[in-house]
Amino acid sequence: MTDYLPALMGGALIGLSAALYLLLTGRVAGISGLVGRLFQPGRPGLSLNLAFLIGLLAGPILYLALSGAWPQVRIEASPWLLGLAGLLVGFGSRMGSGCTSGHGVVGLARLSGRSIVAVLTFMATAIMTVFLMRLGGVS
Repeated sequence: MTDYLPALMGGALIGLSAALYLLLTGRVAGISGLVGRLFQPGRPGLSLNLAFLIGLLAGPILYLALSGAWPQVRIEASPWLLGLAGLLVGFGSRMGSGCTSGHGVVGLARLSGRSIVAVLTFMATAIMTVFLMRLGGVS
């Protein structure tokens, strides 16, 4: 059970922060939307969006302060594949009116029909991608 405790605590904190953001601002805590609004000067809530994003970036620093080590991250993909993946995710989040965090964490909790369709699409695409990559010998 203790192997899953950090993930359980992290998930609970993500849910709590998303719920508080929705209750305090009336807006969904989707990362692509928060970042996108940072580049639109004059929009209300700019400082709150910035604070939310700084809190996300401060997570690994807090982890370092508490544990004495950086979180272990293992990325086995090549830089060009990561760049391509980032571009596709950015394009998809704009096309789908939100990202996985907005649709998956908050949209599903609100029983949003658009979010249910989006998350089903995300999951089907991810399953198909893993299947095709394994079929092609790419891990």
